[in-house]
Amino acid sequence: MYHIKTIAAATAIALCAPAALAQDSITVAIQLEPPNLDPTGGAAQAIDSVLYSNIFEGLTRFDADGAIIQGLAQSWDISDGGLVYTFNLAAGVTFHDGTTMDAEDVKFSLDRARAEDSINAQKGLFAGITDVTVVDPLTVQVTLDQPNGSFLFNMAWGDAVIVAPESIENIASNPIGTGPFTFTDWVQGDRLEMTRNESYWGAAPALASATFRFISDPTAAFAAVMAEDVDVFVGFPAPENLPQFEADPRFQVLVGNTEGETILSINNKMPPFDNILVRAAVASAIDRQAIIDGAMFGYGTPIGTHFAPHNPDYVDLLGNSPYDPEVARALLSVAGYPDGFTTTLKLPPPSYARRGGEIIASQLREIGIETEVSNLEWAQWIEEVFTNKDFGLSIVSHTEPMDIGIYANPDYYFQYDNPVFQALMEELNATTDPAGRSALLVRAQTIISEDYVNGYLFELAVATVAKAGINGLWVNQPTAAVDLSGVSWSN
Repeated sequence: MYHIKTIAAATAIALCAPAALAQDSITVAIQLEPPNLDPTGGAAQAIDSVLYSNIFEGLTRFDADGAIIQGLAQSWDISDGGLVYTFNLAAGVTFHDGTTMDAEDVKFSLDRARAEDSINAQKGLFAGITDVTVVDPLTVQVTLDQPNGSFLFNMAWGDAVIVAPESIENIASNPIGTGPFTFTDWVQGDRLEMTRNESYWGAAPALASATFRFISDPTAAFAAVMAEDVDVFVGFPAPENLPQFEADPRFQVLVGNTEGETILSINNKMPPFDNILVRAAVASAIDRQAIIDGAMFGYGTPIGTHFAPHNPDYVDLLGNSPYDPEVARALLSVAGYPDGFTTTLKLPPPSYARRGGEIIASQLREIGIETEVSNLEWAQWIEEVFTNKDFGLSIVSHTEPMDIGIYANPDYYFQYDNPVFQALMEELNATTDPAGRSALLVRAQTIISEDYVNGYLFELAVATVAKAGINGLWVNQPTAAVDLSGVSWSN
C-alpha cells in the first residue's frame, strides 16, 4: 500500500513539473549601473541599457536589426517640403501611474528637450524643431526649420522618449513611462527591478518580472554566470572566458556588433593637443590590433574614423593613421616636443577602457608621452571629462547610433571646433536624397580622420552570455539597450 502511494505521489509531481518549471522572470547582469534613471537628462549609456523600450518609449524606436519602426507613433505623414511631420499616436496608451499619454505629452517632451535650459545630453537632436502643435489628443505636428533626413532616426534615440509633466520631477529616481515594464525598485550598487505592465497598450511581454544586476568586476562577472546566479550577462566584460561558455551546454554565447566607436578621446582645446601635429603623433603611436588583442581578446573591428564599419556608408580610413612610432616621434619633434610631455589619461569603468588604457599608456610612453592614469567611476567620468572637460586623454565607446554629428558641436567634451565640418552637417541634415547623404557622410568621416580629432581605435563588439533556454535577446546593439519586450524562456 505504501508503495502504491509513493508511485501516485511521484506521478502527481511529474504532472505538475512543467507548470512548476515554467519561467517568467529573468535576471540580467550588465557591467555599468545607471547614475540616474532619466534617459532625457543623462549621458550614460547604462540608462538606456536598462530603460530603453522596457520602461520608456519614443515616437519611433530601433528594432533588433537597427531598422526604424513605429513606437508610440503608429504612423506619420511628411509634408511635400519635408518640413512638417504629422504623427498619429497609438490609442489607449497610459503611463505607469495611470495617466493618459497623448499629444500634449509629446509636445511637453519635445519642447522640454529643445528648451534653452534643457539638460538633454543630445540636445542637438531637437535643434531643428521650430514648433510642436497639438492637433487633437492623438495627433501632433512637428515643424522643422529645414528638411532633416535623419529626423525619424533621431526620434528613436533614448534621449527622445516621451515623458509626462505629472511625473517629471522625480524621473531620475522613479521613472514612469509607457513601456511594457514598470519600475519597481532600485537598490543602488546592486540591482534594479521591474515588473510586467498589465495595462500595456502593445503586445504583452512574456516575462512577468525582470531584475538588472550591476557587476563591474570581470572576475565577479565570470563567477556569477558560472554559478547561474544570473540568467543573462549582456556586454560580458571578460572576453577571455567566452570559449569556456561556448563549450558548456548550459549556456549560449551571442557575439554581435554595436554602434560603439571606441576612441582615445583627445581634448582638442588643451595644449598641446590643440596642435594637429601632436594629435597626429598620438594617432601614429597607437597599435589598434594590439589593443583589440590585449584588451578585448580579438573581439573588435579596427576603425580609422568615427563611424560603424557595418554601416553601408563607412569608408576605410585606417591608412590615415597607421601604427608607426618613428613617424609619431618625428611629428612630436616638429611640433616642438622632441622630449615628449606629460598628460592625463582618465578612464571610466568598462573593461575596454581600463584594460585598453594600460596598453595605450605603454604605447604613448614609447614616443615620449607620459600619462597620469586615473581610474574613475562613471559618475566621476561624466563630471570631470564629459561635463567639465578636465582631461587630456580618455577612452570611451560612443554607443549612440550614427552619431558623427557630435563633431559639429564645439562645446562637446572633446571640443573640436571646425566651421567647415559644422556646415557639412547642416547640409547633411537638409539632404534627403540617399546618394547625396552618402557622399556627405564619406566627406564627414574623412575630415575628422584627417584632423586627427581623436584616436580612433575599434568598433566595440558585444558579447552576451545567456542560459540555453532564453529566446529573443538582441544579438547586435543598434542602440545601447537590453530590450526585454520580446524575451522569453523555452519551457
